[in-house]
Parts: sequence; C-alpha cells; structure tokens
Amino acid sequence: MARAQGDAPLDRELADLPPDLRWREWMRRIEAVLFASAAPVSREDLARVVGQKASLDLLVADLGAELTGRAFEIAEVAGGWMFRTRPTYAPVIRAAADVGDQMLDLREFDIAVLAAIAYQQPVTRDGLKEIFGKEISRDLIGRLHGQGLIATGPRSPQRGAPYTFVTTERFLVAFGLQDLRDLPDPEQLADAGIRQDHAG
Repeated sequence: MARAQGDAPLDRELADLPPDLRWREWMRRIEAVLFASAAPVSREDLARVVGQKASLDLLVADLGAELTGRAFEIAEVAGGWMFRTRPTYAPVIRAAADVGDQMLDLREFDIAVLAAIAYQQPVTRDGLKEIFGKEISRDLIGRLHGQGLIATGPRSPQRGAPYTFVTTERFLVAFGLQDLRDLPDPEQLADAGIRQDHAG
C-alpha cells in the first residue's frame, strides 16, 4: 500500500500514548488494513503500521479474540492474514448476496486435478495424464485457470518445452492454506480413506 503524495508520515510508535491505548490503536490499525484488503496482507505490510517492537502475532491474536462470536474471523492464509466469513455463514451469504466470481464451481474430479497439480507442480498435461490414466481436457484446465486457482508455470525442459501448471495464491486462500507445506501428506490422505490412484 503506497502512501499518497503529501500525506504526513505515519507515527508507528505512538510513544505519547499509554501502553494499553497504544496496543489498542495498533490492533485497530491492523483491523483497518485487513478490512480494506481483498487479499491476504503480509507480515511485512502489517509491520508498517505498528511500532518496531510490537508483536504482530500477539496483536493479531488479540484482534482474533475480540472477533469471537462474530460472523467473520481472521485467517492466516497464503503468507498473510485476511478477514474471512466463518464457514457456518456460507449458505446465508449465497442466499442474500451477489458473490459473483467469488464462488468456486468445482466438481469432485476438478478437486482431484487441483490436488495433483498442487502436489506435483510444476506439472505438464502429460504429467497429469500419467497420474489419472487419461487426458485432462483443455476445458477443465481452462475452468481452473479462469477461476484463478492455477496459473501457467515454467516451460518444461522436455522436448517441445510444454507449459506446466502451478497453483496460485487464490488456491491457498480458497482451501485455507498458509502455503503448500500445509497440504496433507500422502499418509494422512490414505489414513482418511482418500484414494491416491485416480486412474480409471
């Protein structure tokens, strides 16, 4: 977030305030930034609005505690924090609000392909064909790309230099992941009864 030209520099330290009021003001600043942002806000960006010795983790935790019982929460996803409506209220939002392109239209096989891309990225269409034992349609890849869940990755070093696919920040946000290390490991999937062999 760039500062508008002519704005006075932000007093981050708030040294003239008593400690409890300073803490509360830092919390409100974080709340304002998260409220205004449609994407996760990084630690570095939030650090620009609080004192140098302030603990962002504690400030965010205190703000989250204040939201207990509210319809929204703070989620740590995609390398930052953002406000998110609690899942309990998803049907209410769909019934009353125009959520447009925010809603994901995913079938079971779409999710399986997304998972394969997430675990194997960067992966080519031929790589997906090997995993599933069949060609993955351009239409499916186009839908996932159009919903912002995958992007084109680096060209593969193999003959013909085919395009590869990778997941995006929107993928992390949609599935509530901080980063790809939060994906369940294959043993967890097997323990949960999820088949790893999608061929057929």
